[in-house]
Amino acid sequence: MVDDDEDHLFMLRTVIGDWGHSVGTATSGKGALRLASGRKYSLILMDMRMDGDKDGLETLAALKGGDGPNRNTPVVIMTAYSLVEDAVNAIKGGADDYLIKPLDLEVVRHAIDKILSRPAVGEEKAPGAPGRPALVGESRPFLEMMELVARVAPTEATVLVTGESGAGKEMVARLIQGLSGRRSKPYVTINCAALAETLLESTLFGHRRGAFTGAEADRPGVLRSADGGTVFLDEVAETSNGFQVKLLRTLQEGEIQPLGSDRTEKVDVRFIAATNRDLKAEVEAGRFRGDLFHRLNVIPVHVPPLRERPEDIVPLARHFAGEYARKNNRPVRGLDEGALEAVRRHSWPGNIRELQNAMERAVILARGEYVTESDMQLRLVQYGPSPQEAEPGPAGGPRSLADSERQAVREAIVRHSGNKTRAAEELGVTRKTLAAKIRKYGL
Repeated sequence: MVDDDEDHLFMLRTVIGDWGHSVGTATSGKGALRLASGRKYSLILMDMRMDGDKDGLETLAALKGGDGPNRNTPVVIMTAYSLVEDAVNAIKGGADDYLIKPLDLEVVRHAIDKILSRPAVGEEKAPGAPGRPALVGESRPFLEMMELVARVAPTEATVLVTGESGAGKEMVARLIQGLSGRRSKPYVTINCAALAETLLESTLFGHRRGAFTGAEADRPGVLRSADGGTVFLDEVAETSNGFQVKLLRTLQEGEIQPLGSDRTEKVDVRFIAATNRDLKAEVEAGRFRGDLFHRLNVIPVHVPPLRERPEDIVPLARHFAGEYARKNNRPVRGLDEGALEAVRRHSWPGNIRELQNAMERAVILARGEYVTESDMQLRLVQYGPSPQEAEPGPAGGPRSLADSERQAVREAIVRHSGNKTRAAEELGVTRKTLAAKIRKYGL
């Protein structure tokens, strides 16, 4: 534990020691780094604002950026409620969780138990693991989005996360949950496009025995199991009108009615929904209920595509290269100038997901300490429509939305050698939707 308030540090050490843990303490960032260089710890609990040589963020960066025994040790940051932006910066810097001062000791105990009970996978963490979203960037669109997330996360408001496939909508949803007062409660993700209507309703609302063929026992449903927590509805635009009516009732009344039951039950759940579609256009076209749209769209958070934040592409590439080098035990130290130029040049229609996949492949194929342009193999994903296939736009003008979508679909198919299931997963759509796009564009 690290805190420059010695009375607070003594209190925490006494309480956590009574819980059965052996605790080392430091009153400064420099002292923390000295302790961390000498032995391996299971968890580091550190104050954000400290007087002296290093504050919590600087100490965190030194821990994560070094090669000492605690480079991969989980870190929990303590910060004041009014400084929630510090929590955003801490999680971007590699912290696993944060606690609001004044501390609730039950929340502290839950956070410690949750982290220490994680199954160990060597000493590494997979990139994008829960609680560690790959949210990296310094561009204006990215920082504006992060500022909005920091303001919204501590509230109870329903959030609608929009953005293109692969832009990082689920990572943003995880960050909102991780910065909320419900972060120690259940967090459940439902892919609405992956489930048929009845199965989706049963999964979310639960069912009674005999409600439908195969319903051999009562099931509580996700909303009851996640009571007090957060539910993330991915691809919410893919749902049916019947499901939308039931979801609207839950949002308005805070209650559910399991399939096969004539009784309603109260639930306390915060909803975060996501879509890669323009829901306003879907409402106008009659494919999505306007009343549900307004209930979901209380706080809209738009995740910008990579083409709108080009300054972030190289930092993201370096971030993924480092993560995959550690995960795969590869001696890769970074990208050479040729690889960096290739990364800058590429259009990244698949956004962060495409960049992440490309860096994993490049790190694994790299022959030396630095990823080269040939390791990137970006030539495989730069094919656009042939001149005969492309629909010309205005002379010298920007590509149409249809052109961009067509190219993204084609590139995903090429990238996965015609495997429609994997291409659909990358694009964030169902296999059925992908097949429809293939027919639509004559691919």
